[in-house]
Amino acid sequence: MANSGAAYTRILLKLSGEALMGDGAYGVSPTVVERIAGEIKQVVALGIEVAVVVGGGNIFRGVAGAAEGMDRTSADYMGMLATVMNALALQDGFERIDLVTRVMSGLEMPRVAEPFIRRRAMRHLEKGRVVIFAAGTGNPYFTTDTAGALRAIEIGADVILKATKVDGIYDADPMKVPDAKRYDTLTYNECLARDLRVMDATAISLCRENRMPIVVFKLHEAGNIVRVARGQGVGTRIG
Repeated sequence: MANSGAAYTRILLKLSGEALMGDGAYGVSPTVVERIAGEIKQVVALGIEVAVVVGGGNIFRGVAGAAEGMDRTSADYMGMLATVMNALALQDGFERIDLVTRVMSGLEMPRVAEPFIRRRAMRHLEKGRVVIFAAGTGNPYFTTDTAGALRAIEIGADVILKATKVDGIYDADPMKVPDAKRYDTLTYNECLARDLRVMDATAISLCRENRMPIVVFKLHEAGNIVRVARGQGVGTRIG
């Protein structure tokens, strides 16, 4: 049960692999992991159950590999393994500040992570453990955005919190178009019709069919994970 000050009981935080790089060109920044861990600890202290899905683009991007001529299935499996590396880095960062954490993988690797079992994941969350879902859905041709939507629905999360580089969804790239318009709210259909690409179409459609709200917010602004978990109107809400 969420305590006062919390807008949700159970959330799924979607992090890109690139979000973990910090100022580096690739890899994982311990400073970024430490900051994310600290904010998630504050969220857990509110009584909110936290699950995380992390991408792997800071290590290997399957689509880019396929574009260079690699077999798409092989490239996607390599991307899944990259997400496991990121999940283990996050787990280490979380447990350094005494956040009990479990990594659950869509690919079987029992020496590294637990297999994803829905009821076990929910039990971990009920016990106050942070659960990190790695290896996407365990299938090629599906993005980690789709994995985030799927896992959020499976565990009965209240919302998907999608962390990005900007403070919401715009009608154009705000990094390139200074007067781009930011949306406070959008419907699933508007996201699809306008091809806003904040998440892939499969993920948006899955959320629409299961009425799973999404909040898109800026990750690299101190305190934003806590603010969005409190429902303080940070970012753009899709629903």
